[in-house]
Formats: sequence, C-alpha cells, structure tokens
Amino acid sequence: MALLDKAEAQLAEIELLCSMFPGEEELEITDQLSVAELRQYVEGSTETLPLSRPHFLIKQKLDTDCIKGVNVTMSCTYSSEYPHVLPKITVRCSVLSRSQQAHLHNDMNTYLKEQCHGDVCVLSALHWVKDNVHLYLTDKCMSSPSNAPGKIQSASPTQDKELFSRLWIYSHHIYNKKKRKNILEWSKELALSGFSMPGKPGIVCVEGPQLACEEFWARVKVLTWKKILIRHREDVVVDRQRAEGGSQEDNLDSLRRFLGFEEAMFDPHGSRGNHMDLGQLYQYLNERGCGDVFQLFFGMEGR
Repeated sequence: MALLDKAEAQLAEIELLCSMFPGEEELEITDQLSVAELRQYVEGSTETLPLSRPHFLIKQKLDTDCIKGVNVTMSCTYSSEYPHVLPKITVRCSVLSRSQQAHLHNDMNTYLKEQCHGDVCVLSALHWVKDNVHLYLTDKCMSSPSNAPGKIQSASPTQDKELFSRLWIYSHHIYNKKKRKNILEWSKELALSGFSMPGKPGIVCVEGPQLACEEFWARVKVLTWKKILIRHREDVVVDRQRAEGGSQEDNLDSLRRFLGFEEAMFDPHGSRGNHMDLGQLYQYLNERGCGDVFQLFFGMEGR
C-alpha cells in the first residue's frame, strides 16, 4: 500500500469517527493541525507527508454486570504506516488494575492483528472493548467482600445466583465446513441453544449458562476468521435456589428463545449461493422474540 493510500485510509477513518461522535465529550482530537496537514497531503496541496501524527481520544460510558457507568477512554495514535501496521491504542479505565489493563491490551492487540491486518481498525477496537471489558472486571467482582454493603458479587456455585447469557456473534463470513461442524458440536457439548447462519455475513446466536457461553466464544474466536466479534450480548441473573414448582434448570430454560441449536438457511442465493434472504432471517428472529436484534446487525429495521 502506497503512502498516499495509507493517508487516505487514515483521513477517511477520522472523518467517519467525527460523524459518529460529533461532540468533544465523546471524540477529542488532541492535535487538529496534524489532521489538517494530513488532509492537505491527501488533497495534493503538499507533497510532504506530515511529520506530526494524528492522535485522538474516544470516551465512552459503559454498563457492565459488576459496575454501572464505567468510564472508558481509548487513546489512539496513527503511525505513517497505518493501516499496514496497527496504531498505538491504549485503553484507560479507572476501575481496572494495571494487570487487568495489561491483560486487556494484550488480548485486544492479538484480536486486531488476527482480524484487522491491513485494514483500519479503530471501530473494531472500540466494539471489542465494549463487548469484552466486563471480562476483565471479573476479578474485581469476585474480590468484593461478601459483607460489604452495596457490593455486587459474581456468580459462583456457592451463591444463590447464576447468570444466563445470550451472545449474538457476527462474522464477515462462515463458509468452512470444519468451522460449521465445530459450531454445531460445541453448542451441543455445552448444552447451548440458538442457531448459526452460514454464508456472508455469518451470524451465530448461543444462549444458556454464562460460563458455557463464554467457553463457546473462547473456542470460536481463536479459529481463523477474516472478522468476528460479539455484536450484542444479553445477561440475566437467575435464582439458583429451587423455585416453587420448578428447579434452577427450569428457570434457565424459561429464558431460552430457541429450542436446541440448529444451522439455519434462508433461501441461499447469489453467484456462490452464500447470501441469505434477510427478510426470512428477520421473520425467523421475530417469531422467537428477537426481531429487535436485526437492526443491530444490519443497521435497519427488519420487515
């Protein structure tokens, strides 16, 4: 990729971010001059590649199972070689310890290297942080004293609560027969319900005990993908104690939207037969009370 192509990709990503986060309370470009110089270079006003590099902050307030309203700031600095090489991205979160932040940075960079090599990746990094920051807060939840007022405790076999989760996973595509077989076998092994839609894009939904869902995601995400991420997740606290007329398993099953796990096909079409009828997908989701998720995946209301 030529220097000009890289500069164009950088400028396009900055302009996209500015349109998505118009307020400085969400997006702060710390050096406006570097962006102006980058624009001049892209537009041909100068032939000299700017020496100063764009740096900006994305500020978000996230809700997790443990803590509500977590302030997360993502600091990003481009190199002249971006997107051929990853930018320098640092995530700051006051409720994370140094070791937790180091763990998060290591996992995030591993994900970006695997999924975004050669492509702009700031939004992918932001989505990854939103989807996964709660995992790095787990130790903090577990270490909360049991007698401390107002503390939220994590679920464990000795407590009266368990978490039911539903993960909505998006992939650029799912073609490989081995991966499709793995998805079906792992969901069955972990007693998860849901569905997998192969093709382009690929969509997987798994639901069941949170630990089982996390184990499924841990197995799936390390396979070779062009792009895969958790687009949305739902977590519900379930009473582990035997309810009147039912058990904990009954309580879990009452939250399920799907009966078992299946690979769902919706009138495949296209030159390679790899595109599904999205209208049929919406009807499938809507019949199971999940129609609102369609807009999260495709940015438009289903019909």
